[in-house]
Amino acid sequence: MAPPAGGGDPEAPAPAAERPPAPGPGSGPAAALSPAAGKVPQASAMKRSDPHHQHQRHRDGGEALLSPDGTVTEAPRTVKKQIQFADQKQEFNKRPTKIGRRSLSRSISQSSTDSYSSAASYTDSSDDETSPRDKQQKNSKGSSDFCVKNIKQAEFGRREIEIAEQEMPALMALRKRAQGEKPLAGAKIVGCTHITAQTAVLMETLGALGAQCRWAACNIYSTLNEVAAALAESGFPVFAWKGESEDDFWWCIDRCVNVEGWQPNMILDDGGDLTHWIYKKYPNMFKKIKGIVEESVTGVHRLYQLSKAGKLCVPAMNVNDSVTKQKFDNLYCCRESILDGLKRTTDMMFGGKQVVVCGYGEVGKGCCAALKAMGSIVYVTEIDPICALQACMDGFRLVKLNEVIRQVDIVITCTGNKNVVTREHLDRMKNSCIVCNMGHSNTEIDVASLRTPELTWERVRSQVDHVIWPDGKRIVLLAEGRLLNLSCSTVPTFVLSITATTQALALIELYNAPEGRYKQDVYLLPKKMDEYVASLHLPTFDAHLTELTDEQAKYLGLNKNGPFKPNYYRY
Repeated sequence: MAPPAGGGDPEAPAPAAERPPAPGPGSGPAAALSPAAGKVPQASAMKRSDPHHQHQRHRDGGEALLSPDGTVTEAPRTVKKQIQFADQKQEFNKRPTKIGRRSLSRSISQSSTDSYSSAASYTDSSDDETSPRDKQQKNSKGSSDFCVKNIKQAEFGRREIEIAEQEMPALMALRKRAQGEKPLAGAKIVGCTHITAQTAVLMETLGALGAQCRWAACNIYSTLNEVAAALAESGFPVFAWKGESEDDFWWCIDRCVNVEGWQPNMILDDGGDLTHWIYKKYPNMFKKIKGIVEESVTGVHRLYQLSKAGKLCVPAMNVNDSVTKQKFDNLYCCRESILDGLKRTTDMMFGGKQVVVCGYGEVGKGCCAALKAMGSIVYVTEIDPICALQACMDGFRLVKLNEVIRQVDIVITCTGNKNVVTREHLDRMKNSCIVCNMGHSNTEIDVASLRTPELTWERVRSQVDHVIWPDGKRIVLLAEGRLLNLSCSTVPTFVLSITATTQALALIELYNAPEGRYKQDVYLLPKKMDEYVASLHLPTFDAHLTELTDEQAKYLGLNKNGPFKPNYYRY
């Protein structure tokens, strides 16, 4: 992560033009540390080896030798040299101190009103303050059907994608197996997910399986600009950049959907915003759409609402509640990335800190486990008595938020609900309390209530705001209440490989399903597919599955090749 603008890291090397010339042979620190420079004088050596010699100190600091006959002779002095680096003081004086000062002041002065685009102002380049919507960019093939921050970053983004491929074995296996057949031939997929290197591997896998894709971001802060550039350079119509405004967000989704001569027939969504936009603006498109694949709690909740109201007009696959998403991405991913996001933004120490985690679903379980392992004192809030009992059995204190809000150092929401942390809670928090969200939606913390004249907002680094009360109390708000790990850090690639493979198989299943297999309802991924996704990742660990004998399979009433658990099994 780049240092915050205007900070001026004192440990950073000076620009090449300002560095002092390298010392020649036999000079500088290397010479001072050489064996020749540290050669011990003979008198000192004799003094140490001869027990008859005693020594005493001269008043001026020199050393004297007292021989057996009583005469005093002065020993040769060892010259003590202080190691100094050439022009050290001068080098520090020359270091530039105005890096990004203008951009930092801009973001602070506007942060109370400019809630979405302030994240984009952390560079010292005036070109970056131009909205990508106002730029005319083309890739090397002459196409301009994309909108990214800077297409020139494509080469850097390509390296990130290649690195991610090494940790996504199942998607790479799908590509190899689909070289002959193209299970998504003819599929036109419009996607709205986090645009990261891992998503890029998924998109290129879908392309290898025969699909055409158009993509927008589901979060205004999680896009990696260089990855978006690499995808645009490869010919994918991508409309996303880090630090979009709310208007930019919906504009990008619209550019993906509303294009002449291209009609999507599959939707891959994360959060339900894309599905919502098509229902609102282009409902007739659903006549040609074969299905929706959704991977978030928030988006799945919206789908069930549509289904209950009789307004869901195509089949939908609930990937979020598939075992390979919920038990791996939601749990293990958050267990690692919660610490990463907090460390990068606040540099805090976790040991001894009091933390309240709102919600003890899979995400909450992962967050609590990580923080407990780091020595934090963790409280949990929960509405579900089963999850609440799990929290108690795992050693966490179950509380109401009001009971601990004055004493905790960190508040983390991961419920999928709205107004979990209200303005009343925020008013009662202690000074410097850190507030963040690990749920998909930005509705869990009532950030809108903080945008009032009596409160001052200071942007202190990318995705970190100090909200200051009139009495001087401040809270530290991360990513303006949006998803912490993908907005402020990264997530483990291997876990995302599991989720992305599940998404790909769900798309293949819905796209190729014979008419009538799936009604206009919400479905879970078939258990057999969950097991297949898991099996594709086992070789990474050199893991060897045990196989049932015929007798064992008959005893359990199972097929030797699975599925091995009924749909109601909880894992």
